[in-house]
Amino acid sequence: MHRRTVVRALGAALALPSALRAALPATRAGAPARRVERIGIQLYSLRDAARADLARTLAQISAIGYQDVELLDSMQNFGMPAARLRQTLDSLHLRAPSTHISTDALDDLPRVLADAHTLGHRYVIVASLPLENGRGTLDDYRRWADRLNTAGETVRRAGLWLGFHNEAENFTPIDGQIPYEIMVTRTDPTRVRLQLDTGNAAMGGRDPLEYMRHHADRFWLFHVKDAARLGAEHDAELGTGILDFKQFFALAEPLGDKYVYVEQESYPGAPIDSARRDYAYLAALRY
Repeated sequence: MHRRTVVRALGAALALPSALRAALPATRAGAPARRVERIGIQLYSLRDAARADLARTLAQISAIGYQDVELLDSMQNFGMPAARLRQTLDSLHLRAPSTHISTDALDDLPRVLADAHTLGHRYVIVASLPLENGRGTLDDYRRWADRLNTAGETVRRAGLWLGFHNEAENFTPIDGQIPYEIMVTRTDPTRVRLQLDTGNAAMGGRDPLEYMRHHADRFWLFHVKDAARLGAEHDAELGTGILDFKQFFALAEPLGDKYVYVEQESYPGAPIDSARRDYAYLAALRY
């Protein structure tokens, strides 16, 4: 482990408010303490700052201690060309293992994959589905699962993975069925990998632990966000909601080839301050 990583993790733990440190799950007596080795952040968490000055925002992300950043091809990476963005990331010692794409990008895969190789991505992840009235039908989900399987084959031939990220509405029942489960069971695991957004699942009324218990082998990337309750209208800073991240990460093991990203979309104050506290929480977490 690099000395810088040790110092940052220790400083992050000490920076946690005492009430939050006390709320962290305790490690079982005698069990080896495990932790998240690499902590990333989804750039959407700092979208307004990134829109104003992407290079400065990435520098702030690195200074906090984040090692990975998930980019936003779906927002054209705020106008910064791929080659220049890669230089910026490298200068800050940041990796970009993945990016979010829109479904329209599935019709532009040669460009998406070329940029992905330039930026060092391993994954291009469909962020959400364009469903009518935000709801759609079960057949819509079946069609999109099949479309992802087809696109995923192309992405695999390029040496990358196609992923799918869940939104809260994917858990709203349709005709008595949870539509997200179609995406889990109908997508081909040899072509499509899943990114589980814990907060979106919770806001959709589902405990993400339920999916980890039944489908852990399908999830290779995570958006780690908290919620005050199941069905909440918005997310919360890590450690201030109801989600049991100690148990979550235990179920996600081994983490070695997986990616963990903080994502927060609503804030009690400045977004960058939430990003610091979220990093501190994960850096101090032992499970």
